[in-house]
Amino acid sequence: MRLNRVVFINAALLLTILASILTLGSCENEEGRGKMTLNIKSVFSSGEMIPSKYTCEGVDTNPPLKLENLDSKAVSLAIIVDDPDAPIGTFVHWVAWNIPPVKEIPEGLPKVEKTTTPLEMVQGRNDFGRIGYNGPCPPRGHGIHHYHFKVYVLDTKLELKPGSRKKELEKAMKGHIIQQGELVGLYERK
Repeated sequence: MRLNRVVFINAALLLTILASILTLGSCENEEGRGKMTLNIKSVFSSGEMIPSKYTCEGVDTNPPLKLENLDSKAVSLAIIVDDPDAPIGTFVHWVAWNIPPVKEIPEGLPKVEKTTTPLEMVQGRNDFGRIGYNGPCPPRGHGIHHYHFKVYVLDTKLELKPGSRKKELEKAMKGHIIQQGELVGLYERK
């Protein structure tokens, strides 16, 4: 019985040490195997309700996105905003790319394919069939939806035509993502 207890304690100690080593390995910065997480902040925190100003019930303009821990090797940024809770499947609200590596993406960007002010960027077509950002607009009574604001840090600018869709952007980014972050906002229409 005593031998079994010793074997169990040694096995538990060994598993604890291995778990610690694996955890340390996954926390390396961009010079190691892992990637530093890009932190995204806005006028709402992750898991909080998105103010109606940024939805179809308000001005329907993009919220500001503040980026922290941006990798120094960044060449450009890309954005995808989508809603996986939509009744027809994941619904895309915004795709944009070739954004310079800035610390803040301002509120109220123009809804055009290419813009240079207030920020240079190229935008694609969302699932409303429009260019640029269109905010949360879930069906009334469908409950709370989760809106994923995903920012990708890339090691290149993309050769992708304006008006492209999410799948084309994801394909163009493949192999070029050096960092990414996500902010999840909530919204419900009653």
